[in-house]
Amino acid sequence: MPLDPDHFPPVMCLTMDGLPLSHADQARALVAAGAGWIQLRVKNAAPDAWLAIAREVVVIGHQGGALVTINDSVEIALAADADGVHLGKLDEDWIAARARLGTEKLLGGTVNNAEDARRAAESHVLDYVGIGPLRFTTTKQKLAPVLGLEGIAALLPLLDGLPAWAIGGVLPSDLPALRAARLAGVAVSSSLYANSQVTANHAAFIDAWNATSLAP
Repeated sequence: MPLDPDHFPPVMCLTMDGLPLSHADQARALVAAGAGWIQLRVKNAAPDAWLAIAREVVVIGHQGGALVTINDSVEIALAADADGVHLGKLDEDWIAARARLGTEKLLGGTVNNAEDARRAAESHVLDYVGIGPLRFTTTKQKLAPVLGLEGIAALLPLLDGLPAWAIGGVLPSDLPALRAARLAGVAVSSSLYANSQVTANHAAFIDAWNATSLAP
C-alpha cells in the first residue's frame, strides 16, 4: 500500500519483552499517550501465546486509532489481522512476504548497510524501512554495526525515495537532525518506558519532531 511519510505517524512505538508491563498493557499505555503506530515485538513466546498477544494488542491499538504491525512474522500478522509486518534480514524474503500479504498490508524491512538499502529499493515491495542502528543499544541482541547520523544519512539516497524510520538508541534530542536529514520518522522502544512515564516520553518525541521545520 502507498505510504506517504508526510501523513504517517512519525513515531513508531515498539513493545518489549521483559518489562513489568505486559505487551497488552504497553499497548494500552501507548494508546493512552496518543501513539499512532504500535509495533508488537515479541521475542520469547511460543507461537500460540504470541498469536494471543498479537490479537489482543491489535484490538487495543485499533480501538485507540493506532496502526498495529507485527515484528518478524507474516503468519502472526495475518492471523491477528494486524495492519502489517516488519521483517528483519533473517526473516522471510520480502518478495515472498508481499505475495502472502497482498497489497493492503504494510510491509517494512530492516536496512543496516548499502547492500540492504539497494535491495530494499530494488524489491519494489516494501512500504518503508527501519534504518540503523543510530547508536549502541542493549534492546536488541546481535546488534548490527552502529551507523550514526552520518551513516544513516549516507544510505538514504540509495533507497530511491523509500520512507525510512531511524532505529537504535534514538533519543528526542536526535530528532531535529534526523528530520533535517529527511528521515520519515523514528522507531523507539526502551526510551518510551523509562521511569514508567509513557505519556511524557512519547510527548517528548512528538514535540521534538514537530519542532523541526524542513527547508523547502
